[in-house]
Amino acid sequence: MPKKIMYCIVAGAVLILAVWYSFFRSGATEITNFPSSGTDIIAFGDSLVAGTGATDGNDFVSLLSQATGREIVSLGVPGNTTADGLARIDELDRYMPKVVLLLLGGNDHLKKVPIETTFTNLGKIIENIHSKGAIVLLLGVKGNLFGDKFEPEFEKLRDKYKTAYVSNVLDGLFRNPKLMEDSIHPNDAGNKVIAERIYPVLAPLLK
Repeated sequence: MPKKIMYCIVAGAVLILAVWYSFFRSGATEITNFPSSGTDIIAFGDSLVAGTGATDGNDFVSLLSQATGREIVSLGVPGNTTADGLARIDELDRYMPKVVLLLLGGNDHLKKVPIETTFTNLGKIIENIHSKGAIVLLLGVKGNLFGDKFEPEFEKLRDKYKTAYVSNVLDGLFRNPKLMEDSIHPNDAGNKVIAERIYPVLAPLLK
């Protein structure tokens, strides 16, 4: 067998194993509503979901859509806190959600919202999404540059509600000018990193 073909086979096998490893590591075998009978994939959140800082088509939601071959509805509103997200969660009623990528919390930190309030709101949003028969893919963000108080709380939500989960999607991006458009928002390269972190967990949920 030619070496090039053998290399492609081995590389493909490694990729599949990596995807499934991430899937099982995320607790996907026990994820609420998996497999979901819904049809729509939705990203719900703040400016990171809206793609602030990225050029057209290079935000992580668009990149995930390209990678999965599935349309992903972007419901990102810049500046949204978890309270804002909870107030507009009924936007999902226009769809038949299968998987909802949930990314909120960064603006709560910036606005010094009490951490208890932030994660109570996120819990209510998750409950609402679950009530629609959809899977939640919870996307974590860091709550402090020096010591992260958010990650343990995100993990509690993951365990309590049995969501799929990707921790701190912005890990390693801050203060890296090659990955950031400004002090808060990733550029095209940063969004590519985020999409690559999410894809291995998202892809098996769509099967």
